[in-house]
Amino acid sequence: MSAKPLLKVSLCAPRGFCAGVVRAIDIVEHALTKFGAPVYVRHEIVHNRYVVDELKRKGAIFVEELDEVPHDGAPVVFSAHGVPKAVPAEAAARELRAIDATCPLVTKVHREAEIHHKRGRKVILVGHKGHPEVIGTMGQLPEGSVILVESAADVADLPFTAADELAFVTQTTLSVDDMSTVVTALQQRFPQIVGPHKQDICYATTNRQEAVKRIAHEVDAFIVVGSPNSSNSLRLKEVAERSGCTHAQLVLRATDIDWAGLDNIKSIGVTAGASAPEILVEEILAAFAEKFELVIDTVTTATENVSFPLPRELRDQVA
Repeated sequence: MSAKPLLKVSLCAPRGFCAGVVRAIDIVEHALTKFGAPVYVRHEIVHNRYVVDELKRKGAIFVEELDEVPHDGAPVVFSAHGVPKAVPAEAAARELRAIDATCPLVTKVHREAEIHHKRGRKVILVGHKGHPEVIGTMGQLPEGSVILVESAADVADLPFTAADELAFVTQTTLSVDDMSTVVTALQQRFPQIVGPHKQDICYATTNRQEAVKRIAHEVDAFIVVGSPNSSNSLRLKEVAERSGCTHAQLVLRATDIDWAGLDNIKSIGVTAGASAPEILVEEILAAFAEKFELVIDTVTTATENVSFPLPRELRDQVA
């Protein structure tokens, strides 16, 4: 039997779960412990099918809208992406036991948008149309109060003048480079526009993209572990490609790997989106170990020690 070919694996660090995702998953699990099954969750708690299926197995029931939640005293959790104000208002009107798992960094963007609105500024949101976080942020203000721009080209079409009071906020999971391009276009056209004190893109998104940039030009291929509906995971694949890696794949599980074109590679980069658990990274590495002799090098570009507390109603569950 011939020896397996060597494959150098550059494993990005940080990768995988961020503090907001850890908190959201913990909220569902602590709610199950405190209240028992079922616990309803509006929308996927985070964008990862493996995580969702594991929580279903433990007794979580995922719904798209609150009208699917029966009035039986079971709690309903709002996802980490945030929800429009109409959702908690509806939950309160129906006297549902609502628990908000919105990432605190998303809540920060919501509060920024509200402050700008109260100060009479027209609010521009940089983000991706239809993403749950964007829907939630736009839903913090009266309809029509927030205008969404997705690209620098959209900025040229905005119906404002240099005399208008303007402000912008951004989705937290954008490509840092894409966001910078759009923000530059906004600032060039509207020099008076007010932005965040600190950028809205979250630390985890930034750190994971920086790690990918560090090694993408040095490897023959890149594997991003994450779901196809995960914004931050999709951005990692794009960053790998833009940073010099000609063959990048976004995969949820080892069974999703497209082995075509990977037979003769000598090096590969591996990372995981902020909603992808480490067990799936280990599964991917095990799949490569069946075909290659792995030499694994961890490339660390930042150290993360962020954590967020649970909502008050669940803190008695924490030993």
